[in-house]
Amino acid sequence: MINLLDIRYVRLGTRDSGQANRFAREVLGLEQVRQESGATYFRSDSRDHTLVYFEGDPSDHTLGFELRTADELDQAAAELSNSGVEVRAGTPDECEQRHVGAFVHFKDPTGNKIDLVVNPHHSGRRYFPSRDAGITGFSHVGLCTTDAARDERFWTQMLSARVSDRIGEAALLRIDEVHHKVALFPTTRPGIQHVNHQVESVDDIMRAWYMLKKADVPIAFGPGRHPTSGAMFLYFRGPDDMIFEYSSGVRLIRAEDEATYQPRQFPRAEESFCMWGSVPDIAEFRRPQGAGAQT
Repeated sequence: MINLLDIRYVRLGTRDSGQANRFAREVLGLEQVRQESGATYFRSDSRDHTLVYFEGDPSDHTLGFELRTADELDQAAAELSNSGVEVRAGTPDECEQRHVGAFVHFKDPTGNKIDLVVNPHHSGRRYFPSRDAGITGFSHVGLCTTDAARDERFWTQMLSARVSDRIGEAALLRIDEVHHKVALFPTTRPGIQHVNHQVESVDDIMRAWYMLKKADVPIAFGPGRHPTSGAMFLYFRGPDDMIFEYSSGVRLIRAEDEATYQPRQFPRAEESFCMWGSVPDIAEFRRPQGAGAQT
């Protein structure tokens, strides 16, 4: 089994790098690190970068995870290849672009692009945001799946993830003590469905809500609170219709609780996504028309 250490970055293609970069700075509140080779790098914590906008197809998304050692990377590549997954090693130029020592690239069964990296760069400077958004770091992604049961098996049997809870068929997966680092949402396409940043408190969420409304940034969901992770949240739409989320207060599942923790099953219903009553304007969160409470 491939033991993922932590989520590392997302790389998002965009047709309008100017708009995307302004959004990352002025709306999200990330720190711009550099521009190079048609890409702009942003960070939200002590990592060298956590979000990259590059000039390209807006449906072209890559998600990066860190492994501990070069030996683990070699073993992961072999394990994936032996399981029939096409794997390729990153070139020196690609490693330089990602600011990592080495990486391998593959796709999960839906076609989501995944990098496994070792020796990713950290920043020697304190994170200095472009505005006071209260961000404490990049935390998780929603990931599209065209076959939820198949992809859950892949992520849990091949990539060491554990199921924390399910909403309908959507599995919320953890790789450490944080309730989830990947959430698999059934849909008809591959790609990243949303990008989450943690903020310090509900005050930051409410400040963001007022700021986003004033700036005419479309609110997709919230403010609200997830009954699964317990996190308070706000989802909003960015360039290329990518959804971003601020959240605070996510549940932790400690190592001493692993042996006895039992994932909970929630119906695919609005109240399973928000216990406060907010209604999502997000296709993957809505109950299918004509469906009952349980799917």
